[in-house]
Amino acid sequence: MALSNKCETLPLATRHNIMCVGLSPDGSLAILIDEEGAALLVSLIGKSVIHHFHFHKPVHSVCFSPDGKKFVITKDNIALMYHAPGRKREFNAFVLDKTYYGPYDETTCIDWTDDSKCFAVGSKDMSTWVFGAERWANLIYYSLGGHKDTIVACFFEENSLDLYTISQDGALCVWQCDTELDGLKPMLPKDEAKEKNKTKEDEEFIEESLGEEIRGKASPNEQESRDKVKYSRVAKYFFNKEGDFNNLTSAAYHKKAHLLVTGLASGIFHLHELPDFNLIHSLSISDQRIASISINCTGDWIAFGCSGLGQLLVWEWQSESYVLKQQGHFNSMVSLAYSPDGQYIVTGGDDGKVKVWNTSSSFCFVTFTEHTSGITAVTFTSSGYVILSASLDGTVRAFDLHRYRNFRTFTSPRPTQFSCLAVDSSGEIVSAGSQDSFEIFIWSMQSGRLLDVLSGHEGPISSLSFNPVKCVLASASWDKTVKLWDMLDSWRTKETLTLNSDVLVVAFRPDGKELAVASLNGQITFWDHENAMQTGSIEGRHDLQMGRKELDKITAKQSSKGKSFTTLCYSADGQSILAGGLSKFVCIYNVKEQILMKKFEISCNFSLDAMEEYLDRRKMTEFGSMALIDEGAGDEDGVAIPLPGVKRGDMSSRHFKPEIRVTCLQFSPTGRSWAATTTEGLLIYSLDSGLIFDPFELDVDVTPSNIHKILHQKEYTMAIIMAFKLNEKKLIQEVIEAIPSNEVDVVCSSLPDLYVEKVLEFLASAFEISCHLEFYLIWAHKLLMLHGQKLKTRSEKLLPVIQFLQKSIQRHFEDVSKLCEWNIYNIKYALAISQQRGMKRLADTEDEEDVDSDSDYIMQDVHKDNFSS
Repeated sequence: MALSNKCETLPLATRHNIMCVGLSPDGSLAILIDEEGAALLVSLIGKSVIHHFHFHKPVHSVCFSPDGKKFVITKDNIALMYHAPGRKREFNAFVLDKTYYGPYDETTCIDWTDDSKCFAVGSKDMSTWVFGAERWANLIYYSLGGHKDTIVACFFEENSLDLYTISQDGALCVWQCDTELDGLKPMLPKDEAKEKNKTKEDEEFIEESLGEEIRGKASPNEQESRDKVKYSRVAKYFFNKEGDFNNLTSAAYHKKAHLLVTGLASGIFHLHELPDFNLIHSLSISDQRIASISINCTGDWIAFGCSGLGQLLVWEWQSESYVLKQQGHFNSMVSLAYSPDGQYIVTGGDDGKVKVWNTSSSFCFVTFTEHTSGITAVTFTSSGYVILSASLDGTVRAFDLHRYRNFRTFTSPRPTQFSCLAVDSSGEIVSAGSQDSFEIFIWSMQSGRLLDVLSGHEGPISSLSFNPVKCVLASASWDKTVKLWDMLDSWRTKETLTLNSDVLVVAFRPDGKELAVASLNGQITFWDHENAMQTGSIEGRHDLQMGRKELDKITAKQSSKGKSFTTLCYSADGQSILAGGLSKFVCIYNVKEQILMKKFEISCNFSLDAMEEYLDRRKMTEFGSMALIDEGAGDEDGVAIPLPGVKRGDMSSRHFKPEIRVTCLQFSPTGRSWAATTTEGLLIYSLDSGLIFDPFELDVDVTPSNIHKILHQKEYTMAIIMAFKLNEKKLIQEVIEAIPSNEVDVVCSSLPDLYVEKVLEFLASAFEISCHLEFYLIWAHKLLMLHGQKLKTRSEKLLPVIQFLQKSIQRHFEDVSKLCEWNIYNIKYALAISQQRGMKRLADTEDEEDVDSDSDYIMQDVHKDNFSS
């Protein structure tokens, strides 16, 4: 979606990391296959899973035929061809057609001919096999050698059986076929009968039927190869190669443009024109291996994926410019914060980077790299244009979102590592807590000066939070206390709250009247901080449901007894609280009733550690757990391990599974969504996704036909009330848009208070997608003008809705203001040019011919200037 600058996440997940993806030629279906060989057939139109299938072994590649009728998957040393799900309603979406044998080692890549008659399969045994998708008399299989390393990719030439094969050591072989695609002869019925008898004999020794089988031989005898298709190698080329680390890791070929793109393990890519192997372009885009490459249908854009960095690049090679450049955090995310209008999210990671994401497009639009160590906390100021970040490098930095620069750096008198951060509601006072000196540092945002150092805690400061209403700072520490500091009265300790266990996190309710504290014993306690009284507690230890790690000696149930919540966040209305920690679950509690409302499972990915509740006995051997055996030690993602003593290849590198955890939670100020930074990345849970029928005060007479009838009778207020009772978004939109703009004032004044809130909420969501900007602005203006006083009395409850409305209007305001500024600039420029030319014309009035020619010149020049503007 690079053209629309949007990113979308499909609402589905596999049980392990996805290893390969196959896309149908019409773009309507996708096959996703995970590490264990479990496949999902996904409709990209309906964004839903159609079919589940398990191949029982890891799959290396999957590819649809160009006509979309078949697809081939490779696993172990075989290729399996299936009938692709079509427009018919088939019960079994994966029907096996043929099984192809040939390679001795694992298969690596697939490519089809343009007419879907044949396909080629590359292998780790350095051979490439060409198989017929149908049983052709002169081509059943053909084996090609000539390489000295694993085959990375193979590509057919356009409308031809001619083939290119590329190996990991940077060699390209060009193969020419003596037969055209039209020259493939169908097998005669006699020959078919013979072949079937052969396969039946073979199948007697096989336990399960693998469809029709084709068994290839690497060196067939003369009789078998007589009158068959023959290949000859016409050329062999080598890529520039420096050292073993520069192995070729991925390739893509555009058949119409004859453009070959190859990616290396060092992050360099080459563009070559085939078949002459002319180098067009070579560029380094990363210092990590390029894992995958794809070219768009026109051949203008090339997409690169670097799995090590989580990097996606779309490169326009003709103009040598980036179309899209996205990269996640190299290490895990640690902290996040929403902007006050809910439009942006800022995240900080262990890699020392601060990234700002747009919530509507899901893209990261700016990355700050000034920190030299891991980020521990990030936050926005109340204005929304300044980001603050605390780091273990001993600095707190302020970043400006107008100019994208680090304009303030706050430091302490002696080096210290900052573990937490808070900024007051005015954005003037910045505070950060220290891990090693047990002190809280206070700075002025305006001057950047250190105002005071608050000491009193006897353990590392774990969390800081400013009261949203009063200038009071709450600090939590491992010394089992929460201290409240009065910022207006010489920063003295106002109150000390004592708990039974180390305090991990503290959070104020949005109205500032309540304080939530999570401690090491798994409890969440609620305090009336004005009177230093505890008002309630939640025992959350059992709700965490910690999973069992692969190497744990004790059960998950016993392990969870020592676990606790490490992050807390109130909902926008203050009625609920989110809590998360070292677990795959996020719990949401009702504060008043102190009960668990819902548990969100953030991942079902078993490629992460601490996911399983019970020990899998199949993974236990006589030597202990299979997790202790390091099969891929020092593998370096496909890069060969050299002998000891050479420069490349870290012999101590080991395979490890990251542990599932939730490091930070934040509720959006709009109240419509919440976000979590986890091992899986940044996750956003929203209320604005699915089609849900949720009627409100529904009556027998409230039907779509009745609503249309009342709307036709011009009883607009009644029609709106009935539409909201039925609560179907499209119907509400139809009713509101049917009301004339001159009637909006009357309708707004006659709406009951309950429906004013509902109309405001609808307007906020309608602004996100509708093009009727002025019409909805009139609605919002009239509602707020007529019902402003009543809404003010319920401001605490309505704040999320108002902020959601503000966010939607603000986004349109930014877009329209940019356009207006550009137009004003163009008009001023055109006027200035015309005035300048007009003055010249007045000066040259003596000669009429000169004037005429000059005026023509002026008109042309103005036209050119306007056109270029």
